[in-house]
Amino acid sequence: MRTAEERAGFIREHTELAPVPLVPELRLHLATEVTALWEATEAWLRAHDLPPPFWAFAWAGGQALARCLLDRPELVHGRRVLDFGAGSGLVAIAALRAGATCAVATDIDDFALAACTLNAAANGVALATDARDVSDASLEDIDVVLVGDMFYERTPSARFEPWLRALAAAGKTVLAGEPGRAFAPAGLVLEASYEVPTSLDLEGRTSRTGRVWRVPG
Repeated sequence: MRTAEERAGFIREHTELAPVPLVPELRLHLATEVTALWEATEAWLRAHDLPPPFWAFAWAGGQALARCLLDRPELVHGRRVLDFGAGSGLVAIAALRAGATCAVATDIDDFALAACTLNAAANGVALATDARDVSDASLEDIDVVLVGDMFYERTPSARFEPWLRALAAAGKTVLAGEPGRAFAPAGLVLEASYEVPTSLDLEGRTSRTGRVWRVPG
């Protein structure tokens, strides 16, 4: 599955277009109880030449951030946004629906970028995608950086934090959706809080508190 068409076909075949629990006005191609990806094992993923399909789930932090953007469109309206580690593209799509001038979804997983494109089309918007690791870039052409549920591993979280703080210090708005992962930065400014419906299979509980934080400049 090396071509964009093959990746898109795989996503359509193995997911279901479904509303997002906290953001039901948006729909994503998601792994659900009726799709093979829901119970995929590592062996199944290897057999299909797939990395872990993080893009096939609407994670709690991303849902909270998407909800916040739709509830408070002034955060992105008329501005250029970048969705860092976009996964499904949910946050970028919400930003566009809230009036962002343009949105770039970045992810190092080509399947995630294929999902972003499919999900954007399903919601009547168009976004750009970028497969580069931009976590050391100054992003001169971006006004708002959006980070949905990215602080779940120690090493990458430690690398992302100083970069995000530098972007905020340079005058960019940096917003992170975070549901209490172990390696979230300290000292951020709370913008909003939501109870996000979650799956026992994914999170071990039926809801998580998803908070939206602003990285101070």
